[in-house]
Amino acid sequence: MAKDIEILDKSEQYKGYFRINRYRLRHRLYAGGWSGELRRELFERGHAVGVLPYDPAADSIVLIEQFRIGALVAGMDPWLTEVAAGIIEEGEAPEEVARRETREEAGIEVMDLMPICRYLVSPGGSSESVILFCGRVDSRGAGGIHGLAAEHEDIKVDVVPYAEAMRRLEEGDFTNAISIIALQWLALHRGRVRAAWA
Repeated sequence: MAKDIEILDKSEQYKGYFRINRYRLRHRLYAGGWSGELRRELFERGHAVGVLPYDPAADSIVLIEQFRIGALVAGMDPWLTEVAAGIIEEGEAPEEVARRETREEAGIEVMDLMPICRYLVSPGGSSESVILFCGRVDSRGAGGIHGLAAEHEDIKVDVVPYAEAMRRLEEGDFTNAISIIALQWLALHRGRVRAAWA
């Protein structure tokens, strides 16, 4: 792959809570030869882990709801129903992040993890990827308000029966990719998941 891409320059344009870098590059063309010089700004926020907390005994999903600035600016309802998720810190394994974020955001412990996929969030302008898991949990007692005060998190937790989650998915209630991907995966693999975690 490296022989097919030439990075001419990389410069940091902004560094705050997130980072924006500007790249100058060119790449090989399908028809042969090289492209002209491309200039692209890239939003770099790190890589994330998401976990769909699923209770196979109750056939329920633990979902969270929280405020998201991106949805507000996009003109959508800014209180999104989501799965637990967080950024991978240096030295952390994805499985550690899945367990930590489920505990912090939903107040429950993950007993087992099953890989779903790794995907790019918006590869046209961001390097962020998400490693997604399904996590076996006990949903009894789940609920309430959670999150870290230091991160200004205000997260409401709900236990949703599988059938209701699927109805809401079909009706378009979920507007974030991580939740849609996780729920669609569960719809395809629920029998296998329940058998494995019986």
